[in-house]
Amino acid sequence: MARNQPIQLGSQIAGYQVEREIGRGGVGVVYLAKDLRLGRIVALKALSPELTHIDAFRRRFIHESRMAAAIDHPHIVPIFEAGEANGVLYIAMRYVSGPDLGALLDRDGPLPVTGAMRIAAQVASALDAAHENGLVHSDVKPGNILLARSDTADDPNYAYLMDFGLAKPLLEEESFTTVGQFVGTMDYVSPEQISGGPVDGRGDLYNLACVVYEALAGSSVFQRDDDMALLWAHQYDQPPDLSERCPGLAPAVDSVMAKALAKDPEHRYGSCREFVAELISAAGGRPS
Repeated sequence: MARNQPIQLGSQIAGYQVEREIGRGGVGVVYLAKDLRLGRIVALKALSPELTHIDAFRRRFIHESRMAAAIDHPHIVPIFEAGEANGVLYIAMRYVSGPDLGALLDRDGPLPVTGAMRIAAQVASALDAAHENGLVHSDVKPGNILLARSDTADDPNYAYLMDFGLAKPLLEEESFTTVGQFVGTMDYVSPEQISGGPVDGRGDLYNLACVVYEALAGSSVFQRDDDMALLWAHQYDQPPDLSERCPGLAPAVDSVMAKALAKDPEHRYGSCREFVAELISAAGGRPS
């Protein structure tokens, strides 16, 4: 099967019947599928074949997916199963019918401050839970934040963080760089991810800060004409003040964002929840 070539609709993978494609990215395709054993609908992600052929990645993917599945957190997409079948690496997850944060921003533009802060707090709690269980995500981005309908009247979005099956272990010494030069997405990648240095939960904090910035400003932190210039900006340029791009936002948020986006991980906050709590307080709200 060629890179990201669609799996034939109606075919079965490890007891899941593929019904239709619902998304695709750089490492695979996501399908709506039916669990023939339990009769439930799931999101089934099939990874690109070239990843399956890399022994180290295949072993790590299955191991980390099982680690992620063991984390019981209300804002992490539950993983039902992960493995390999007929040469296809797959991961079966809860199907979330709402859009991802990236699609919402493309459709509606910047979020209201309160809504953005609530999503940030939910994702921050998910990330901290993962870090406490020995996982770092390494690719926190709007496309990996799914939004379901919330039961709260004044806040329609309930956030789920996904793709922990592609995360890196916190204590892994050997960086996985076979596919691309680093694990991450350029608009949100931390300086240490670019340089190949050790990556821990503070890298996820940097990624999250980039996501929050975009959710409030409607554009990414750094905007450059080419990829090399963008990578350079993440490593060496100071981020523009968020308050200048988000009218009405208190200037006090700028120092909070500057700390979260510090080039040196040692200068960032100690946890994602601490960052979001400081951000909410600086914006004039009350941390939850």
